[in-house]
Amino acid sequence: MAKLILTHEVSGLGTAGDVVEVKNGYARNYLLPRGFALTWTKGGEKQVEQIRAAREARAHKSLEAAQAQAAALNQTPVRLEVKAGKEGRLFGTVRPEAVAGAVEAAGLGAIDKRRVLLPGHIKTTGKYEVTVRLHDEVSAVVNLEVVAGK
Repeated sequence: MAKLILTHEVSGLGTAGDVVEVKNGYARNYLLPRGFALTWTKGGEKQVEQIRAAREARAHKSLEAAQAQAAALNQTPVRLEVKAGKEGRLFGTVRPEAVAGAVEAAGLGAIDKRRVLLPGHIKTTGKYEVTVRLHDEVSAVVNLEVVAGK
């Protein structure tokens, strides 16, 4: 088991500043190369405190903004055009990046693609409810309409 300090939020593992223990392969092959974590050392405790302090400072500033953006996302439907066949089956699947791009194109602000939670694999046209975590305490439900495009 490897002991790491997370530098970014990792779904299912923790947020920036958390000290976690994961299997060696997960640390070596995924977290460390992508810069999501640093190896834990005794001197790393100072880094943990700095990361947590920065995260809390951002959280206090952005709570009100996240609540305002959540209200806008809950009220406004978002339209996403994708390539589809004759019967409404998509060529591929809808990815969180596409949802984040559609939200931004609709003028509802930028959202982080890592905070988009899809209700499963979206492989057909139709209407879906997609959850977006804007803040630790604020989530919004985006009414996503997937339509056939070019």
